[in-house]
This record gives sequence, structure tokens and C-alpha cells, in this order.
Amino acid sequence: MEAVTDLPFRTVCEELGAALTFTEFLSAEALTRGAAKAIGRMWPSLNGRRFAVQIFGREPDALARAAAMAVDVGAAIVDINMGCPAKKVTAGACGSALMREPALAAELVAAVRRTVPAPIPVTVKHRAGWDECSLNAPEFARALVDAGAAMITVHGRTRAQGFSGSARMEPIAAVRAALPREIPVVGNGDVKDVAAYERMKRETGCDAVMIGRGAMGNPWLFRTLAALEQGQPDPGPPALAERRVVWRRHAALVVEHSPEKMRKHELRKTLAWYSRGLFAGSALRQRASTVGDPAALLDMGEAFFAELEATARAGAGDGALATAPADPIAKSVARNNRRDGRRVEAEEPCAVAS
Repeated sequence: MEAVTDLPFRTVCEELGAALTFTEFLSAEALTRGAAKAIGRMWPSLNGRRFAVQIFGREPDALARAAAMAVDVGAAIVDINMGCPAKKVTAGACGSALMREPALAAELVAAVRRTVPAPIPVTVKHRAGWDECSLNAPEFARALVDAGAAMITVHGRTRAQGFSGSARMEPIAAVRAALPREIPVVGNGDVKDVAAYERMKRETGCDAVMIGRGAMGNPWLFRTLAALEQGQPDPGPPALAERRVVWRRHAALVVEHSPEKMRKHELRKTLAWYSRGLFAGSALRQRASTVGDPAALLDMGEAFFAELEATARAGAGDGALATAPADPIAKSVARNNRRDGRRVEAEEPCAVAS
């Protein structure tokens, strides 16, 4: 995901159990002309962990050269994005627009497959179709596999839907049924909790699940899934102290790896994500939006969690943080504030780990 799956976020997800992470999707045209911004986002995972580089474009030669660059930085998988619905991407007839050009899409896969060494899989992510009148995911996936794709990821919405409505299971199931069993099919869309994960696997028969937005601010989702797949007890939602530790880890990775001009934006993002569902989180997010100094943003985060932990020790037990629908810390603080006649702000619940 652009501006989301940077190295700091990927690292946190990997450390909490994500089996494989993908870079932000990168323009093949930008990579091959040496654009520093695009090249700078092709970060290998830390400590030698396997990672995939996701690229997009519509020129076979440029896509093949970009794939070679991905291999050079150590990518274990080269993934071609044919699912992005953003207008700036589809306006260039890239991303999900390629679902209207299956012959070209297959040519792109073949060009990358010829360039990438045989042991490195070439994979594709696409959608259910362009719109309701062109739900061609099974035929599209078969053409890509015939051209050399080793794995297909399907997002259960059309391009016309964008991210509105709900992801449907039927297109993913249809792709699974259409492809040979040795070709893994990955389901994607709206997986934010265990129930959605289990539904995705049950109703589609997919071999794995790709999770994007559901992990934003909730990387503990991956350890819950890992425990589920291994038949182990669910570790449960993070305690407040652990939430603080993971926020610190994410923020430290931002300071270490993010470009200086992006640091304040990325630190604001960490504050927004890890304060979600916590008492006074909304006020923190509002204050952070006006602060441009990275050190000040770090201090704000430390003060926020310190105050919350003190409140938890004083009146909310050990500070364990339940996710949706009820947060015992926020509820306890709210009760105390109502008794004191103070205004209580409403907070959105934190996403449940899946």
C-alpha cells in the first residue's frame, strides 16, 4: 500500500508474526528512470527476512527492468499490481485498468517471468473486475498463470467500488476454482478480525490471506492469526504497556529509516494509529497535526501513554486494553469523569486483532 507499507511498518508487522510483507507499490517507469523517491522505497526487510517488491506499469520492457532491480535488492517475490483503483494509476491504464486488457496483462507477466531468475516467483494482485459488467477475475487469473504467474491475490471488490461497500467472497472463490491447485490463491479485502479471516478462508478456499488496512495500528492481528494457524491459544489484545512498547519501536524505526522530510508525517501517523480506541486519543491526534518537530511528536507520545498508564494504575486495574467494542480503560476514565462533572469525549473502538 502506497504510503503505508514502508520499512518501519513492515518491520513491526514482521516482528509480530506477519509471514511475508510487500513494499509500497512502485512505478516501473519511475524506477527505471532512476527516480530517487521510488528507488528509496524499495527497502529490503531487516535481518534478512523474506520480502516482496510490488511494481506496476504497462510497458513490458520497463516492468521487466524494474523487476530486475527488485531482484538486485533481494526480493524473494516480484509482485505485479493489477488491482489499484486509484485514478492517478488507472488514468495511465495501469493497476486495475489492466483488467480491461487481459492480453497486455499476460504479456507483462511473461516479460517479467523471462527476466526474473527461475527460483523467484512472479505473482499478481488483481480485483474482481473493472465493474459489475466485467467480473472477469477467473479468466483473467488463468491468463496470468498461463503467462507464468506463480500466485494470484484477489481483492473482492471491483475497480468501480474502490474501497466502498464490502469485499465479496464469490470472485475469490471463483478464481480458486479456476486455477490448478498448485497455484496458491490469496484472498484480500475487509479482513480486520478473526471472524473475517475465518470467513475468507471458509467461503473462498483460498490458500492464504493478505491483510492491509486491517493491520494499520493493529499489528497484533498477525500474532493472533499465527497462533490460530498453529493451534495455539490466542495471545489476546495488547496490554497498554505493550501498546506503548510497540509504538516506541515503530517510532524509532521511523526516525532511523524514514527520509527526514517525511519523518514528521510518519510520526504523526504512528500517534494516530496507536492512540486509536484510547481515552483522549482524539485530542492527541488533533494536537499532533499542528506539530512539525519530530522530537516534540515523540515527547507527545510518551506523555500520552504515561498519563494513560497512570490513570490505569489509579483506577482501571492493570491497564489491559480490550479492543472493540469496549475499552475498559476508557470506560473507567469516562465513569470517573462523569462523576466529577467533566466532559467526556467519545472514542472509536480499536480494531480487533485477527
